[in-house]
Amino acid sequence: MHIPDGFLDLKTAVATGVLSTAAVGISLRRLNGSLPRRKVPLMGLAGAFVFAAQMVNFPVAGGTSGHLMGGVLAAVLLGPAAGVVVITSVLIVQCLLFADGGIVALGANVFNMGVIGSAGGYAIYRGVRLLFRNERGRYLAVVLAAWGSTVLAAACCAGELAWSGIVPWRSAFPAMTNVHMLIAIGEAVISALAFSAIAAARPDIVAEEPRSAPVHEGKDLLLYGALITIGVVLFISPFASRWPDGLEAVAAKLGFESAAVTRPLVASPLEGYTIPGLGSPVAATVIAGLAGTCIVFTGGFFLARVLTRRGRNEA
Repeated sequence: MHIPDGFLDLKTAVATGVLSTAAVGISLRRLNGSLPRRKVPLMGLAGAFVFAAQMVNFPVAGGTSGHLMGGVLAAVLLGPAAGVVVITSVLIVQCLLFADGGIVALGANVFNMGVIGSAGGYAIYRGVRLLFRNERGRYLAVVLAAWGSTVLAAACCAGELAWSGIVPWRSAFPAMTNVHMLIAIGEAVISALAFSAIAAARPDIVAEEPRSAPVHEGKDLLLYGALITIGVVLFISPFASRWPDGLEAVAAKLGFESAAVTRPLVASPLEGYTIPGLGSPVAATVIAGLAGTCIVFTGGFFLARVLTRRGRNEA
């Protein structure tokens, strides 16, 4: 659902940029000193996993593909504020280094996938938890929130396209929401599986009441999480579906795909998730993916450390 440059007009890009900047600023302020120290490594790991998972497009009906958005997973594990920051960091790296999503459209992508995907998805999660308070209710909440956040983000994207005058709302809304209702099933399944795996390995991380855990368990989660993330990049990302994603399929169907800017406004060194000059496409994708994963993890980890330390100093 990464919007390229050319799909949005200036007023829409500015409006979504302002909203996203405000949301990220509020999220950083809320995180300042409130993130538990045990979750500092998880913030970097969550970003790295989402980045790696977003490289893997899975096929859906009609020759269309989709990928994990990851906002609900990050928000449920870390809280909605951290979820917004994690997804925003992933989108910034994707935009600047990989030309995945336009620079002018970055605010819209952050709003749709970061703010709506994380904060909006978390609101759905909490609403479902109010109705279903048992253990099974948690998994139901993750599934419904992941599904709902994807459809909501698609609806927002349709509104932005319509407000930009590129396609009428009556065409954009059903086209975007219908295809993303299918993609959202994959989002829900992946989010539930990842949540289940983390809950089994580290119940203190997903506990709704704070718990302590032995230090070695935190190191184990970081190690196993890193191995899984690297495994996704090494063994799955080179074989991701090449079918157009939901937005690309809608653009082709409604006839506005040619509006996309084909050359990035700023040169991206790893455009297309490849290393220039390598003869092997698989190796080029893997090395580029590993580089992006490391950058996102490092940025998320050190940002979390800074926020945690600043909060202690201010206290």
